[in-house]
Amino acid sequence: MTDSSSPRLRDLARLRRVRDRMDREYAQPLDVEALARGVGVSAGHLSRQFRAAYGESPYSYLMTRRIERAMALLRRGDMSVTEVCFAVGCSSLGTFSTRFTELVGVPPSVYRSEVARATVGMPSCVVKQVTRPVRTPVRKAVPKAVPKAVRNREAPGEGQG
Repeated sequence: MTDSSSPRLRDLARLRRVRDRMDREYAQPLDVEALARGVGVSAGHLSRQFRAAYGESPYSYLMTRRIERAMALLRRGDMSVTEVCFAVGCSSLGTFSTRFTELVGVPPSVYRSEVARATVGMPSCVVKQVTRPVRTPVRKAVPKAVPKAVRNREAPGEGQG
């Protein structure tokens, strides 16, 4: 191991510990500050490194894990949406429902009553694969007031006439 790769490997090991902690303790009240304190770095530094390594913020990763666990609990069918929300570590039903809908495509109540039934009889390994939430990158909005001259330079022939 060279001296230049050593800090990078330490950083990656630190990030893996943070990710493993989120996977293990997803139902606990975790925030970026607490995670950063646990590995001896600032919250901002952890967030930047985590995003660079995994392509999403620590908060997004944690919410995705929580929603994934919530999906499994909702498929079981023996808990209400509110019970599931608190069981996976969310403290706000509104935030939980919003994030669930963003990731899964339907609200948790619809998932519990309709989508979960579609997986009945499937092996659990298949269910886990087909129901895994997928975070899609947010597209940046194009400014509405783009001058016509700029549009015409970027896309000749469009917007004329």
